Amino acid sequence: MQKIIWIILVLLAGGMLPVQAGLNAKVGRIIESPVHASLISFLVGSIGLFTYVLISRLHFQASEIKNIPIEAWGAGILGAIYVTIIILAFPRLGAALTFGLVVAGQLFLSLLLDHYKILVLQPHTFSLQRLGGVVLIIIGVLVIRKF
Repeated sequence: MQKIIWIILVLLAGGMLPVQAGLNAKVGRIIESPVHASLISFLVGSIGLFTYVLISRLHFQASEIKNIPIEAWGAGILGAIYVTIIILAFPRLGAALTFGLVVAGQLFLSLLLDHYKILVLQPHTFSLQRLGGVVLIIIGVLVIRKF
């Protein structure tokens, strides 16, 4: 049952991405700057998370920050690049094509990360079946692009 709840939550989270992209693109058009729209998005998100942490009284060991490897700090930069690209692509490609390509890119790189056990706890060996799943997604993206 717990796995079903996580599946539903992940589906909901995935469904939020095109809504977020549309709203961010709208901000980018209004202020005429996709980069500033990304900054606003991250600032609002940071304020929201900060508020949640205060309300929930979540704690962490601040002294452990020094143990975070330098490459892990890059996650924030990757997030900023991702959001900015999506803000630029969304109005040009539309929601379905933009996120079809996002999913295809995520799955392809995820196959490599799983296979080589990079940033994951459990390796999943690369297989033609898993690659076939990604190819089917790419075919779906091509169909979306055509129609």
